[in-house]
Amino acid sequence: MQIDFDSERPIFQQIADGLEDAILSGVFPEGSQIPSITEFSVTYKINPATALKGINLLVDENIVYKKRGLGMFVTEGAAEKLRQKRKESFYENFIKAMVEEAKRLEISREELKAMMERGFEG
Repeated sequence: MQIDFDSERPIFQQIADGLEDAILSGVFPEGSQIPSITEFSVTYKINPATALKGINLLVDENIVYKKRGLGMFVTEGAAEKLRQKRKESFYENFIKAMVEEAKRLEISREELKAMMERGFEG
């Protein structure tokens, strides 16, 4: 995971997104422990409160949970929950806009499907 200090995205959001990516890619399997707040703050040279805020985003979504005295762990079913969340986000942020533009350009449903197929082949 990398933190871009020049990005417009807040650091805490980058931490949450990076952890989501790591969970989805299997770096942190369900039931496994994630790095501590201290580890994040030392590794990325950030304020511990910033790291905590990023992790708390995932706690609020029930992606990770705290075991008192042991640390933070990935919730069972977290990967599927993240996939569904990101699929919905993908639809809202990309597919809707693509379909609207296709309609403006008078691209038919069949033409759009063919273009998508071509994209998967390339």
